[in-house]
Amino acid sequence: MKIDKNIIKELTDYLNEFNLTEIEYTDKDTKIKVSKSNPAGSNQAVSVSSSIPVLDAAKSTIISGTEVKSPIIGTAYLAAEPGAKKFAEVGKKIKKGETVMIVEAMKTMNHVPSTADGVIKKICVEDGQPVEYGQTIIIVE
Repeated sequence: MKIDKNIIKELTDYLNEFNLTEIEYTDKDTKIKVSKSNPAGSNQAVSVSSSIPVLDAAKSTIISGTEVKSPIIGTAYLAAEPGAKKFAEVGKKIKKGETVMIVEAMKTMNHVPSTADGVIKKICVEDGQPVEYGQTIIIVE
């Protein structure tokens, strides 16, 4: 099976143009699904499947550790208020249960606790960025 890279490119362009997190195209026995794992657009995962072959382009940077995921859909904030000290910074030691971020949903500020003790290796979202349920927001090692 020959994969038409132009279709993947076009779907990726639509994804970015319309600020989507996922788009799918199906034609006969070919199914192409393009999705972003990070709405900021820094990492994109592309998968193509048909009756036999599968193409999966993984993230360019792989960081091991425990992923802290957003418990709800909302807007992520790294500090309690603009200009305040951030809850989490790369390299900071944190304990399980310590607040790493706030996710605002329907005017309610929801504190997101760390799910593990460790050191913050990566913050996966920007301040004020929309997040989805289950999206990785921080990686702790």
